[in-house]
Amino acid sequence: MGFMDDAKETAEAVGEKLKDAWEDTTDRIGDKVDEMKADADVKKAEAERDSVKTRNDIKEDLRDDH
Repeated sequence: MGFMDDAKETAEAVGEKLKDAWEDTTDRIGDKVDEMKADADVKKAEAERDSVKTRNDIKEDLRDDH
């Protein structure tokens, strides 16, 4: 095998490593985005739950006054 063949194989191996690293990085970023969206959905649902509970408590208090 000549020098050029070795260089070509090395370049291909480096290219594959870079491609794999890029794919791993984009997957991690996507996973983090999904996690952040899920956390935001949970916080929104919790806030809505708290709002409904407060509204129901106020209604109940008003009913008790009559």
